[in-house]
Amino acid sequence: MELGRRERQIMDAIYRLGRATVAQVRAELADPPTYSAVRGMLRLLEDKGLLRHEQDGLKYVYAPTVAPSKARRSALRHLVDTFFRGSAPAAAAALLELDEARRLGRDELERLEGLVERARKRDREGR
Repeated sequence: MELGRRERQIMDAIYRLGRATVAQVRAELADPPTYSAVRGMLRLLEDKGLLRHEQDGLKYVYAPTVAPSKARRSALRHLVDTFFRGSAPAAAAALLELDEARRLGRDELERLEGLVERARKRDREGR
């Protein structure tokens, strides 16, 4: 699901906080819109099925309905599509080049090697 810039910022704030009121979300945003604008965006995100709310006294407390791992995959897909023309290998190469200033540890290298080997195996099996 495509989200606008402000919607992504709001979802990021809620994932960071775990659950939050309108005021708490607004406090997390750079150059925040009005309280009522944030409330309206939270309602839209709820309509899209990304958030749910519980009433706590007079306040609504919002929480994500989508697991962070699923949200990460969706955001990463959007990033790859937007900046790398849909090429996951180009995105992976850019990430590795970005990390040149920091040496990768043995565990990190082994994990990456395992992922590459699994991709090769899938390719050989025609999947």
